[in-house]
Amino acid sequence: MKVLVTGGCGFLGSNIAASYLESGDEVIIVDALFRKGGELNLKWLQGKSISGDLVFYEHDLADGPGLDDIIFRHGPFDYACHLGGQVAMTTSLEDPERDMRTNVVGTFNLLESIRRHSPESIIAYSSTNKVYGDLEWLEYGEGEKRFTLPAYPEGLDESTPLDFASPYGCSKGAADQYVRDWHRNFGLRTVVFRHSSIYGGRQFATFDQGWIGWFCQKAVEQGRSLKLGEKVDPFTISGTGKQVRDVLHAEDLVRLYRAVPECEDCSFGEIYNIGGGMDNSLSLLELFDLLKDLLDLPESLSFEKLARRKSDQDFFVADIRKARAAFGWVPEVTTQEGVGRMLEWVQSNEESGT
Repeated sequence: MKVLVTGGCGFLGSNIAASYLESGDEVIIVDALFRKGGELNLKWLQGKSISGDLVFYEHDLADGPGLDDIIFRHGPFDYACHLGGQVAMTTSLEDPERDMRTNVVGTFNLLESIRRHSPESIIAYSSTNKVYGDLEWLEYGEGEKRFTLPAYPEGLDESTPLDFASPYGCSKGAADQYVRDWHRNFGLRTVVFRHSSIYGGRQFATFDQGWIGWFCQKAVEQGRSLKLGEKVDPFTISGTGKQVRDVLHAEDLVRLYRAVPECEDCSFGEIYNIGGGMDNSLSLLELFDLLKDLLDLPESLSFEKLARRKSDQDFFVADIRKARAAFGWVPEVTTQEGVGRMLEWVQSNEESGT
């Protein structure tokens, strides 16, 4: 196969690109290297490349002519994984124009270039649950360590009303609808995956993106301080800590993306909510308990609470039954196993100094 991966040096993109390189496929990556860890992931991918099966372009998707030249030069593609984008809500609030240009203009540019030069490509787009807004209209329950959503035992499905909140929600939601509509009006073979929380190896988490990885880092730091008898520096969280997400390990998500071009009778122009499902849901407080146990810490993690973030969701768990029916896909990595692997990844980075 010939596979195009935008954002191929990011967390999800590098995992998908590596999977295709390991299968002997040809991979073309377009990535602006804006985010932390991008250059390290590129070097890692180049180590997996054999005899020119990896081509890399450092390029901003918002630059339409340059992107069009890349698509013209290397197309047609069998499959395009559109994972490039601005991915942090906080960054979108700080620089909404950059967020819009990357997510909306970049997606439009890609769709039009593929329509011109590779119209038979299958296109999978990485969207987000933030297109549903803060979900404050739902009726929540509240337990000791988590919010609940009693009326939705399987989580929220694709019929949940759209409510683009925050610049990030607006830009990803607009791009989400462009990808869907370019199937309806121009016949492109697209699917949209609205992701919940993803984590795993190659994720260089920061305080505003990749919360599982970020709190794994904080837990490792506090564990080291405790073992050395040093003062423990508390980290901060936004809100009560009872907010809930379903978490999905990158290994499971790679399997889903790879299932798309292999699906013989799938319908294009469809949207799917994607996450770990109710079985892999947890709150921040529950994550902190799990980290304490996995690291065998003598005391609980130390943190301070800040105000709830604007446009945050108290509870989002994806109802993944539509994806299961379409692709025969279910998550296989349990939360405990996945968080354990994430801790190993964080610790190995600390030891290597990356």
